[in-house]
Amino acid sequence: MTVASIPPHAVGDLQGCCSSLQTLLAALPADAPLRFVGDLVNRGPDSLGTLRRVIMLCEGGRARAVLGNHDIHLLAVAAGVRKPGKRDTLGDILAAPDCDALIHWLRHQPLAIFENGFLMVHAGVLPQWTTGDVLELAGAVERELRSPHWKTFLADAFGNHPAKWSSDLTGMDRLRLTINALTRLRFCTPDGAMEFETTDADGAPDGHMPWFDVPGRRTRGTPIAFGHWSTRGLVMRDDLLGLDTGCVWGGKLSAARMTLAPAGREVIQVACEQAQDPLAHKK
Repeated sequence: MTVASIPPHAVGDLQGCCSSLQTLLAALPADAPLRFVGDLVNRGPDSLGTLRRVIMLCEGGRARAVLGNHDIHLLAVAAGVRKPGKRDTLGDILAAPDCDALIHWLRHQPLAIFENGFLMVHAGVLPQWTTGDVLELAGAVERELRSPHWKTFLADAFGNHPAKWSSDLTGMDRLRLTINALTRLRFCTPDGAMEFETTDADGAPDGHMPWFDVPGRRTRGTPIAFGHWSTRGLVMRDDLLGLDTGCVWGGKLSAARMTLAPAGREVIQVACEQAQDPLAHKK
């Protein structure tokens, strides 16, 4: 079997936990293709080492990655349009002699990948979107991040509004909503109004539900791999692979084979040292 024909393993949020990544790689077949669900950096002890290792895997043809909210935050901090947070662990990247090259690579990564019948995003998708919509909307953001004016774009890319999708949205409102849905979404209403404050998996605000449980979600027939929601942990359903199992919080780093047949989705997990206290702050 060639590498191209081997089903890839989706890997959960790394968040700068390089030693856990190395342990996971040692537990996986040496030729296993990898797909990282985003949040490669931040909060963990070695964001620089993690990013360099992922880049090496991607440039070697073994891996692909989508951007998560922490990765986009890093781009904005590097662009000088957003201040570092108190618990950020991005200083080693920003001070690295190859910082410009690292940032250049990061801003050329996608927000969504669709291959072999599987869709991968960092956080979630809105119920009104088809897989084609997801890729089209993600592509519009990707073009901005790869453009010469990427810093100006990021200066206006943050904020919670608009929180509800409409096909009439244009310009920055449309782009900002796309970023928020693909990299921050957990709960929404049946008509796709997003809520960003609640992280507790069992704490859905009134009228809201997990994005993947919305009745009539148009991507329901497409299996989706995602991360972002450490309090929910491992999600294994016929059409879902949720892989943020809280590595940075002292949980586990998880990988699952991305096969269309649920029975083939072998899960491999490694224990992680706690780098952050989950009770001290929200993710």
